[in-house]
Amino acid sequence: MIRITLAGCTGWVGKALVAAIAAAPDLALVAGVSRKAAGRDLGEAAGLPANGLPVFASVEEALAIPSDVLIDYTKPDSVKGNVLAAVAAGRHVVVGASGMTGEDYAEIDAAAKAAGVGVLAAGNFSVTATLLRRFAREAAKYVPDVEIIDYASAAKPDTPSGTGRELAETLGAERMAGTAKPVAELGGVRETRGGAIGAPNPVQVHSVRMPGFVLSCEALFGLPDERLVIRHDAGSSAAPYVGGTLLAARRVAEQAGLRRGLDSLMG
Repeated sequence: MIRITLAGCTGWVGKALVAAIAAAPDLALVAGVSRKAAGRDLGEAAGLPANGLPVFASVEEALAIPSDVLIDYTKPDSVKGNVLAAVAAGRHVVVGASGMTGEDYAEIDAAAKAAGVGVLAAGNFSVTATLLRRFAREAAKYVPDVEIIDYASAAKPDTPSGTGRELAETLGAERMAGTAKPVAELGGVRETRGGAIGAPNPVQVHSVRMPGFVLSCEALFGLPDERLVIRHDAGSSAAPYVGGTLLAARRVAEQAGLRRGLDSLMG
């Protein structure tokens, strides 16, 4: 039985995870974290029947309850601290929250290896978003020019999305140098070319934030007289993210240190 602490238990994905963990025979939810629901019953806070489990205001408080894995679906301003606190407490961590940089992940990787625990972070735990990343990596072997467009609702607080950032960092490390004129050599409003993410060959990422979108991400590849677009679109349900998150929780302990992307678990 894998004991789980769930940070962000009253969020969009968090509520769906509460129900899914309760239904899984090999998983046991032991505590939740939610500042706005602290002190309440976890089941009731997630819109389900009472289950007698506590909700704490902070991850540090919740870690006093014995557990094996912390799942974090919180906010960009708190996720890094939560992960490092859990690693220091000897917990494995599954990260579904966005907002961390490559430098943040490097720090987490070093801490996890020192503590002998696993951390698995994905910008998106859905199967089709994972396939977007896999197919884009394959395309980048043959097409040097690629840019990413990331779409989300008007209320999303971070740019780019975790999906877009993770994809850009991956492709920036693996792709060949592009042929587009460097942004530093352009005139006009350079910001319209998006933000450069990844190394050694950064990828330009453009974030659209407006009503009518939930979450979408597309990778655009171009060669002379031809173009390839690989796109993932998500609907309004949190269901696509649940299965991948639980798979990560079951397998995060297999390897110490950080792994990025759900595809790190796929054959």
